[in-house]
Amino acid sequence: MNYYIGIDLGTSSCKGTVVDGEGNVYGSRSVKYDVHYPAPGYSEQDPADWLSAAETILSGLSRGREDEIKGVSIAGQMHGLVMLDENGAVIREAILWNDGRSEKQTAYLNSIPETFAETGNTAFPGFTAPKILWVAENEPENFARCRRICLPKDYLAYKLTGVFSTDYSDAAGMLLLDVEHKKWSETMCRICGISPDMLPALYESCEVTGPLKPEYGLKNAVMCAGAGDNAASAVGCGVLSDGDCSISLGTSGTVFLPCDEFRPGAGKTLHNFCHSTGKYHLMGCILSAASCDDWWTKRILHTDYDKFTLDKAASTGVYFLPYLTGERCPHNDVKARGAFVGLSAETTRQDMCLSLYEGVSYALRDCIVSGGVSVKEAVLCGGGAKSPLWQTVVSNVLGVDIYVTDTEQFGAAMLAMVGCGEYKTLKECAASTVKKHLAASPDPRVHEKYDKGFEVYKKLYPALKVLSE
Repeated sequence: MNYYIGIDLGTSSCKGTVVDGEGNVYGSRSVKYDVHYPAPGYSEQDPADWLSAAETILSGLSRGREDEIKGVSIAGQMHGLVMLDENGAVIREAILWNDGRSEKQTAYLNSIPETFAETGNTAFPGFTAPKILWVAENEPENFARCRRICLPKDYLAYKLTGVFSTDYSDAAGMLLLDVEHKKWSETMCRICGISPDMLPALYESCEVTGPLKPEYGLKNAVMCAGAGDNAASAVGCGVLSDGDCSISLGTSGTVFLPCDEFRPGAGKTLHNFCHSTGKYHLMGCILSAASCDDWWTKRILHTDYDKFTLDKAASTGVYFLPYLTGERCPHNDVKARGAFVGLSAETTRQDMCLSLYEGVSYALRDCIVSGGVSVKEAVLCGGGAKSPLWQTVVSNVLGVDIYVTDTEQFGAAMLAMVGCGEYKTLKECAASTVKKHLAASPDPRVHEKYDKGFEVYKKLYPALKVLSE
């Protein structure tokens, strides 16, 4: 029997899953590690912790089936800056996706026309290019030693195989890739003070990059290029075609929208990246999603309020802006702040609780609308996907059917399946391995009310922006 291992390099832990060619899960392992915060707004990790975790997972999942492991692939946290010296050694701790120190450098990149013209994207502080500029300005000695630059998952792949590679979906988030033409931008490299030969070789997500090193004991296994975490999650949800949509409800929220063609103007407000299918996708990220529920119950109510039952009188006239930690898409405003609007003497706790769910859902809809994409249905994933309340509100606000998966997500392993020839395409692989069911359908009358509510919601950020300036 053939087996495939998918590794998910997250921010708080590294997880791994081993599956067979039919998608049956034979084991999962997880190893936690620390995030370091050396200063306010800073977020770093030691790549050695990633490698130790991945080696533990690889050893545990392959034990007893070493000769039957055919492929390995890695999905990883995006945008992180890993700098290597001439010997391939890590120069400094990796600067992570949620690090906010490069606000000045981000503003500079957005002030010059080359950034959008070359990449099709607006710069965000989480992206890799602003981090490179920050290191060049603030740590010139480390910058001078740098000979190679890579992303978190690609550092792992490099250590496991000796091959310096990346895939297009992850590379697109560096702000160094000409996304439309799928090549490194010499102009952006020059602006950042580096050269294209410092960057990894580019592959499609399912392409084989090389065998694993002999010391890992997997003599028949090859490494596939892998994907950024959001692209891999979309693969695990079967979200692969134009018109598909996946929505992740975790600490943050993500709307993932596959596109058959590159959309030149969409990167002004959303992320305009490559997909693991070989095509493209738009992605909208909101910084506070299901975490708003946690904030409301633990910090404000100091109790886990009774989950209320939704009735047909949704949209109470109370609005919640979920900008608790600033906002990424579509506003790109680190100073944006949350608010309740429309309170009256008749407002109840249930009204405010419901408005919280509505506000997050409106923010997700704001991303979809700004991308100019038509969505026919959506697959909900992440911690919030398990909540019937979230399912219902998101369905009613967006006006589409909401599905959830019945199978454990193993998008990274699916990339290895296709790369090793178990399936010809990701669509064929998803059709055989991904199982999902309808969780919620919109009520036409409630959706009509939310259409009107959304028009009000869109006016609130511009009106209240003065409070955070």
